[in-house]
Amino acid sequence: MASSAHTFLSFVFYTIFLSFGSYKAEARRFNDISSLVSKGLFDSIFLHKDNNACPAKGFYTYNSFIQASRCFPQFGRTGSSITRKREVAAFLAQISHETTGGWATAPDGPFAWGLCFKEEVSPQSNYCDSSNTQWPCSPGTSYKGRGPIQLSWNYNYGPAGKALGFDGLNNPDIVSNNSLIAFKTALWFWMTEQNPKPSCHNVMIGKYKPTAADVIANRTAGYGLVTNIINGGLECGIPNDGRVNDRIGYFQRYATLFNVSTGSNLDCEDQKSF
Repeated sequence: MASSAHTFLSFVFYTIFLSFGSYKAEARRFNDISSLVSKGLFDSIFLHKDNNACPAKGFYTYNSFIQASRCFPQFGRTGSSITRKREVAAFLAQISHETTGGWATAPDGPFAWGLCFKEEVSPQSNYCDSSNTQWPCSPGTSYKGRGPIQLSWNYNYGPAGKALGFDGLNNPDIVSNNSLIAFKTALWFWMTEQNPKPSCHNVMIGKYKPTAADVIANRTAGYGLVTNIINGGLECGIPNDGRVNDRIGYFQRYATLFNVSTGSNLDCEDQKSF
């Protein structure tokens, strides 16, 4: 009788243990970015990233994106389901514009060609700010745009490398040679505040608090402010700018795929850059 009771209790505890393990696994899955972006959704977003015409063919993998996102646990995991989906859609839209291979009459439309390039074509300079002594340029090195966010300038490669564990100043080419590091640099830029700029992440999750200078510059919260953070010096304050419209087009397509609205303030034509 005692033996039967012991066997029964062992079975109960074993069942509870399995159930708890299953619960923890499900909790991890829910908190993982893959719960928002499945492989199927990723492929439907980036329909042509592996087209033979794209120089980045085979470079930007789903697994690298998921693995990189796990290094930034707040990305796509802050706020309501709608907020989380909208943030991810906005991030993917911005990196799509930065790496676009689309054109007006492209197959499946101009917004189906994100992640086509992994480095800037015909850069106009080596993007070395020699006045920045904190992150000094390595002689003969180009800090041109590379990776999903097209990371540029020595003052971005240096801190990105320090944060992520690679030598950004002496070996920036790793960003266009290593898919995981490439996605990590894009997410690092997205998540990191660079005063006076807020982080793109905080803007998209509703934690942006405009300063007095922001109010005067009409830097209102929304996708347009994210564009301002990324490339406002060249694109903002210009009515109906084609580059801004391209970013918006990608966001509108992706928001539809995520079944969320884009929110307001999509452009930055009335904003002053930082």
